[in-house]
Amino acid sequence: MTKENPFPGMNPYLEAYWGDVHTSLTTYARDQLQSQLPGGLRARIEEYVAVESDDDWDGGRNDRGARFAPDVAITERPNAPTPSAQSLGVMSPATTRVIVPTLLEPNTLRTIQIVDPYSGHRVITSIEFLSPANKRSSAGRSQYFAKQQRLMDGKVNMVEIDLIRGGAWMMVVPRERTPRHCREPYRICVIRASQVVQAEMYPAPLQTPLPVVQIPLRPHDQDVFLELQPLINTSYVNGHYSEEIDYRAAPTPPLSDNDAEWAQAWLRKEGVL
Repeated sequence: MTKENPFPGMNPYLEAYWGDVHTSLTTYARDQLQSQLPGGLRARIEEYVAVESDDDWDGGRNDRGARFAPDVAITERPNAPTPSAQSLGVMSPATTRVIVPTLLEPNTLRTIQIVDPYSGHRVITSIEFLSPANKRSSAGRSQYFAKQQRLMDGKVNMVEIDLIRGGAWMMVVPRERTPRHCREPYRICVIRASQVVQAEMYPAPLQTPLPVVQIPLRPHDQDVFLELQPLINTSYVNGHYSEEIDYRAAPTPPLSDNDAEWAQAWLRKEGVL
């Protein structure tokens, strides 16, 4: 199977691995923007804890009701051989171990902030790759809506990139005001602090490469550009997803009938199926 992303645009199968993909996208986007920024501005990754409640999806809860996820995880591929300690040249002496309980951390999300470090680290632009934690639970949605309001009240440019098909509509622009071709399957929205009464929406269909997004900065600065497709492609390759994804199965959540038919035809054309 190909090691490159077989899709021309967003790979819908990556949504099942979003914790890892989200971290990669955030890091690669920060690095892509850093070299474009004018003097005095810096791109930084900031963390915040996701708030989730009892209507979250099943699995991975601690006794306080919060989901948790590691920053880095090592996973095992199905049917991969397991080396023995002897084959690795590792001695296994008897040791004394003490087992203690751990305090599991709640799910941590990451966002990109473009800041002016010479003006008290004032946030100029916030760039958010949405996650299921923002969309699936009432607590997560409330937390994200409050964040949207704080950014708008603080005169911060806001960029929302939603590459997750499942969950609620979270764009600052209401769904009914969004042109139909900008609603599905993915959504990208830019709100400029100087023009909060209007938004810039980018169509992101499955069949074409993800768009290049103009990122606003200070009023006297020219926009910089975020190329989304290279971020997805690099995340796919570096995550070794070609070795793990079963393209014979439908992605989760399922695609629309038209997109599912196109995806199967495309994968056959690319020699993946």
